[in-house]
Formats: sequence, structure tokens, C-alpha cells
Amino acid sequence: MLYAILCYNDENAVASWTKQEDAECMERLMQVQSGMAARGKLGPVVRLWNTDEAKTLKKSSGEPVVFDGPFAETKEQFLGFYVADCADMDEALDFARDLAKANPGLGSYEIRPLRFFGDSHLTSAPQVQAAE
Repeated sequence: MLYAILCYNDENAVASWTKQEDAECMERLMQVQSGMAARGKLGPVVRLWNTDEAKTLKKSSGEPVVFDGPFAETKEQFLGFYVADCADMDEALDFARDLAKANPGLGSYEIRPLRFFGDSHLTSAPQVQAAE
């Protein structure tokens, strides 16, 4: 079964890391990802841009309205996600535990089973672009 592992953390804390601290964290996360990939368990991995790059479209009784940033005001922000092919929730939790150990920040990981609603219509994979 496919699971989404949603990654939350304080984006200001993450943004305060030096380039070296960020690179070291990413290296540890890549080691965890490599282990999952070697077992054929790793799907797409996404690191989101900061919330100041986000827009929220909120639907109300009239026309939808666009706001700057995410709609929710929270201590932790949604920073990225993994898609993992795991036998069960226990295996997905093990993967999330490994990610948590590799990440020096606090934060949290939310694990949810996935289901699809139709086929993908993407014609090409997006280009990977490093965060600035």
C-alpha cells in the first residue's frame, strides 16, 4: 500500500540553519531515502518552497479569493512529503522514525494511506531545483 509521509517543522528554524547544517541534514535524509529506494519502497520525494511563496485559494459563497501564504496559522508548517510503498502502517511508521532520527529539528511526521482518483495526466516529470 502507498503511504504519504507528510513532514512538518518550524520553517523559520529550518531557514536559520547554515548552508552546511542544511546540507548535513539533507545528506542524512538522503541516506534514509537510499535505503528505502534500494528496497523498491521509495516514490516521489518533495521539499516545498517556504510559505512566503505560497498562495491559498479560498472558496466562499461567491467567487474564490486568493490570499498570500498558507491559510492555516500554525507553529509548524508543511515542508514536504514522501510517497512510500509499505506493506502496512508499521513499516511506514518505521520509515518515518528513520526520517525523524536523521532530522535535527523538532517537527512531526504525519502518515496517511493514499488512494488515487483517476490516472495521472502529467506529460513529463518536473525538473529538480535546489532550494535557495
